[in-house]
Amino acid sequence: MSIAENGLTEAVLKEIDLNLRAHQLIKIRVYGDSRENRIAYYEQICAQLDAAPVQHIGKLLVVFRPAPIEKSAADAKKSQNSRRPASEPRKTKRAHQG
Repeated sequence: MSIAENGLTEAVLKEIDLNLRAHQLIKIRVYGDSRENRIAYYEQICAQLDAAPVQHIGKLLVVFRPAPIEKSAADAKKSQNSRRPASEPRKTKRAHQG
């Protein structure tokens, strides 16, 4: 992910949001020499996307946002439904051949 000379536009914020949903921890490279702009971008990203600042080294910003709770709960429910009950014996290849 990177922020070019056009700055932090709505399209860039949308891409950052999508990447945070997918990966939770992302690096953003800022092209430009203004340290004040980088700090302003960092603060704006964290405020608007409800993310936590992790690290700011030179032109690299690292941002974290935990995964939404409902997604994790849905994944746990899905994995529970896919398991067979422990009391049910495992079917072998021969059992299916009839």
